[in-house]
Amino acid sequence: MPAPTPLHPRVYSFEGVTPVIDPSAYVHPDAVLIGDVIVGPGCYVGPGAVLRGDFGRILMERESNLQDNCVVHSGPGFDCEIQERAHIGHGAVVHYCRIGRDALVGMNAVVMDKAVVGESTIVAAMSFVKAGMQVPPRVLVAGVPGKVVRELTDADIAGKRVGTRMYVELAQRCLAGQVRTAPLAAPEKGRARTRWGD
Repeated sequence: MPAPTPLHPRVYSFEGVTPVIDPSAYVHPDAVLIGDVIVGPGCYVGPGAVLRGDFGRILMERESNLQDNCVVHSGPGFDCEIQERAHIGHGAVVHYCRIGRDALVGMNAVVMDKAVVGESTIVAAMSFVKAGMQVPPRVLVAGVPGKVVRELTDADIAGKRVGTRMYVELAQRCLAGQVRTAPLAAPEKGRARTRWGD
């Protein structure tokens, strides 16, 4: 039986500028990439994510991840950066801003125009980082509008890195073992489970 044909994400050139996806990155077939988008090595982009690089460049650096239903958009003359090992949670909006190395933007959080989220910072789920806010490194930001709540401990940052490592691994496992298929009518006897950390 021949190997299944890999499914590619929905990629659109905009005025001759075509998205770039490193071969070691995984971008789900239900993601949408438009225009000046560059997805770097080892990145993960989940289903339903939209990266719209029509107004400006979007750059995902090495081993960063963008989870299900996230929206990323940039602005004229501006590089919207998701830096190395940054972690963007489900449903977040990253608009015309910069997310620092090893930072985490929580689920359904919003980071607005020309904000900068510092290295190893965590933006809590459902928070709103207002336009132009300069968030220092190694802090927790929470609330609407977002405010610095406290400095992060080494344990906080280590916990974040565990999740990011899982997404780095997930990208490779999806490239190797995720295929579109028909559902089963019932669970099989002795049904397998996905395995992590063993």
